[in-house]
Amino acid sequence: MSEKRVFEAEDIEKNKILSALAYLLFFIPLLAAPESKFGKFHANQGLLNLILAIVGGIVLGFIPIIGWMLMPLFNLAILAIDRWGANNAYSGKAVEMPIYGNIEILK
Repeated sequence: MSEKRVFEAEDIEKNKILSALAYLLFFIPLLAAPESKFGKFHANQGLLNLILAIVGGIVLGFIPIIGWMLMPLFNLAILAIDRWGANNAYSGKAVEMPIYGNIEILK
């Protein structure tokens, strides 16, 4: 189950747009607002999504026919997850992605 984290209201309000952009390029909030814990949380989630997309794409690419047929659905799922994360960031929420969202790469 996804867990909701709490951050300072000023940090959220100041960095929610940058945090939403983390789902396009995860390092944007790290460069633009390196002190923001809210931005770092969403940068981590964006990085996890990027890793999932790369690994999933490689795995499905190696599976003949079935993998290739599942690839567009997988890409749509990744797009939906990124959209959900960006919407949460823009809304000022910090909700971990289901299953893998508790992994913390960026500390």
